[in-house]
This record gives sequence, structure tokens and C-alpha cells, in this order.
Amino acid sequence: MEFVWFNFLLACLLFVCMLSCCEIGRRTGLRRLALEPGGHAIGAGPIEGAVFGLFGLILAFTFNGAAGRYETRLLQIGEEANQIDTTYLRIDFLPVEIQPEFRRLFREYVAARIVAYEQPHSAEVVASDNSTTMQLQSEIWTRVHALSGMPGLAPQIHALFVSGMNTMFDMATTRDVAQKNHPPIVVYVLLAGLGILSSLLIGYVMCNTKYRSWFYLLLYSAIISITVFVILDMEYPRQGLIRVDFADQILTDLLKTMQ
Repeated sequence: MEFVWFNFLLACLLFVCMLSCCEIGRRTGLRRLALEPGGHAIGAGPIEGAVFGLFGLILAFTFNGAAGRYETRLLQIGEEANQIDTTYLRIDFLPVEIQPEFRRLFREYVAARIVAYEQPHSAEVVASDNSTTMQLQSEIWTRVHALSGMPGLAPQIHALFVSGMNTMFDMATTRDVAQKNHPPIVVYVLLAGLGILSSLLIGYVMCNTKYRSWFYLLLYSAIISITVFVILDMEYPRQGLIRVDFADQILTDLLKTMQ
């Protein structure tokens, strides 16, 4: 919830800044209008088009990127669960006497993967979870490697099992990388800066009206602030209101079938 409140405060700060810049732009325009009636609008059209065009592009880029990464994370959870399940089923082709040990290791591995994504962790906890996963991967791989040339085990079966293990471990790495994949901070700074600059221009070109159009100013500032809030919330789906935790149930159900 700390991230939610932090994100909410950022959205509120952006909302206030945009409204303030609308007022600053209006007063600047009024001063220019007093000195040169009609001169305040000279050149405003091309500048507005450039700023709002760039702002719309960056806004669409960040929103589409956040939505795409959110969906990718959901798909990766299912892909990892499918690969673990497929490789786990292949244990049936191994000699009966070694199957229980492999099943135990797989259960521990799935449990470790669930814990690693249960909730936002500190850097130390994340490092510990990754260390546990890597230790289990190393132990499983060592035992799989020892099966090479084992009497009664066909080479084709061993190769199939090794291939499944490689894919399973690769999916774990892919998910870890995807969790850390975010746009540079400068992109969000640029987005907020363009939103504030656009508000400044809106206030400037609206100075020739007798009264402030609070409805449009409030609506514009609110829409942009809410959109930025949603973008950041999707970008960190294990800390905000938009979650991917429900997809982890796939791994939890898989672990139950292994018991």
C-alpha cells in the first residue's frame, strides 16, 4: 500500500502543478494582452501543436508500454507453470527408484517460485529468494546430469528431460528480468514536464476570456493525472492497485497437484 499512496501523492502533485501552471499561463497572457492587444496569440498555434503532439506521443508510448509489459508478465506466469508441469510429468519416464527425489525437488522449486513473487520484497529478501531458486536449480541440474548413461534410461528420454529442464530454468530467468524491466525515470520526468508545459500554454491562450473556465481546466488536469496514475500502477503490478497476483494461483494449484 505504500506504493499506492506514493503514486496517489504524485498524481495529486501533478494535478496541482498543472492547475497552477494554467493560472500562471493565464496571468502571463493577460500581461501580454495589456501591452499588445491580440499579440499574445502570435505564434501560439504552431507551438501548441508541437507541444501537444509530443505530449500525446509520449503519453501513448508510456501507456501502451505499461499495458504491454503487464500482459507479458501475466503470460509468463502461465508459460512458466506449463513448462514446470510438463517437465514434472516427464519424471514418470525416469527409473522408479529415483522418481520420489525428483518430485520432492520439484515441489520445493515451485514453492520457492511462489514465495519469490508473493509480495514486494526488499533488495535483501529478493536476493535471498533468488539464491534459494538458484540453489534448487543447481541441485536439480546436478541430479539430471548424473542420469547421463544410467542403465535402463534411454538417451532420448534423458535428452527430453534435459530440454524441459533448460526451458523451465530459462522461464524463471525471463520472469525475473521482466519484473525489473521498466522505462527510464527520465521518460516519466518528460511526461510530467510536458503535462505541466501544456497546462501553461492552455492558460496562456485562454487569457482573452473574461472568466476562467474551471470546468475544462479541472477536467484536463484530472484526466492527465489519473492517466499517469494508471500508467505507474500498471508498471508495478505487484505493488499497486492493478495486480498480477491472481495469476500466481496457477502455480499454487500446480503445487497442490504435486502433493
